[in-house]
Amino acid sequence: MLKERMKKIAENVYEFPKEGKMLVPGRIFASDKLFKNIEEECVQQLFNICQLPGIIKYGIVMSDVHVGYGFPIGGVAAFDLKKGIISPGGVGYDINCGVRLLATNLTKSEFLKKRKEVTHEIARNVPVGLGRGTKQKLSDAELNEIMKKGVKWAVEKGFGTKEDIEKVEDNGCIKGADPSKVSQRAKARGRNQLGTLGAGNHFIDIQEVNKIYDEKIAKIFGLEKNGQIVVMIHTGSRGLGHQTASDYIKEIEKEYGTGHLPDRELASAPINSKLGRDYMAAMAAAANFAFTNRHMIMHKIREAFKRFFPKVKLDLIYDIAHNIAKFEFHDINGKSVEVCVHRKGATRSFGPGRKEIPSVYKRIGCPIFIPGSMGTSSYILIGTKKAEEISFGSTAHGSGRVMSRTQAKKIFSPEEVRLMLKQKDVYVEAQSVKGLLEENPKVYKNSDEVVKVSHELGIGNLVAELKPVSVIIG
Repeated sequence: MLKERMKKIAENVYEFPKEGKMLVPGRIFASDKLFKNIEEECVQQLFNICQLPGIIKYGIVMSDVHVGYGFPIGGVAAFDLKKGIISPGGVGYDINCGVRLLATNLTKSEFLKKRKEVTHEIARNVPVGLGRGTKQKLSDAELNEIMKKGVKWAVEKGFGTKEDIEKVEDNGCIKGADPSKVSQRAKARGRNQLGTLGAGNHFIDIQEVNKIYDEKIAKIFGLEKNGQIVVMIHTGSRGLGHQTASDYIKEIEKEYGTGHLPDRELASAPINSKLGRDYMAAMAAAANFAFTNRHMIMHKIREAFKRFFPKVKLDLIYDIAHNIAKFEFHDINGKSVEVCVHRKGATRSFGPGRKEIPSVYKRIGCPIFIPGSMGTSSYILIGTKKAEEISFGSTAHGSGRVMSRTQAKKIFSPEEVRLMLKQKDVYVEAQSVKGLLEENPKVYKNSDEVVKVSHELGIGNLVAELKPVSVIIG
């Protein structure tokens, strides 16, 4: 058993020493309580990652880890640009799945007067559920423009403001995107899915600020007091991103094979190969679609709120990706080196001063959002220099599953889940009973414990706790 061979080397840090075909050690950032429940398969996946060509320093798994395709969800790995690889399994099928958070000027007591009406209006205007799209179909030219320009396309069309662009990771547009590297099949799947939520763990949460840990930073985010209403959006690139991942996994398997790998799900291409560059260009295009997707959902949410609260303000705090590969500079043996960081179910955590951070937040660090489940707390954190030192500027991204979707459907009934949420005073609009059961609060780890690890390690400092008031899920 690999897990038994891991040693606790510091508080909240477990290490698997380099051995056999491993090129670097593997580390898990977790409390004793969370480590105890981490699956053996997650450790095996970490062990496998540490054998990939060009991996630097060590492979990392975050405290919210669970088993994924190739990389575990919660996996972070950085690769040398000359010897290293790019692996679609290290990004995930939902390219640029991420979180967007809006601050309103409403209090909980004000919102509760129209809670059902607003929640229903959002659910009516934002298509929710597996494969669901909008009536509007984008032309090839429009879709290509979105993949090239990202959020800027939406603002040019009158959706949102220039200020919104500044508060999105990479200004809502990853450079190097090439729509021609995205297949027609992928484009066909995304054509009617702009401004849609999807299914699985994707959600829109209307939340209240429950506790402020850092008043100074919270104020910069526009969070003034407990009871203030915020809106969280969690979704990604929909069918377009999923198909792009599938396409390149097949192409890479065909070109490079999988026999030399510890797991065929880690199919990878050299970063500097044509296929590696093509995947990065397609991934960036899908990521730009995802940024724009969350932006269009935000626009619909703003409209829904204004119908019932004409004077409401919904200001964008930030938008972050947590399934992505990025070219970034990191300190390697005392030198600033450009590497390719894979974050699969992990959030960027940069401290003050990094050029990637928007000017409005440059002196405090980049905002981090760690969602809970539909009945538990979500958290706002701030990026740190410590994260840049020990985790390639990365931290956790959510709660992490403890139960499969199949198990959840066997164990829980719809009535049981609805009662659970009612007792927490959470109003839910679920597109399907399946979604309600699969994503109920009992199937996830305790988000409090996950966030505690990030805060104690210093790879994300606590700013505020949010509690759900209304939930929309597929």
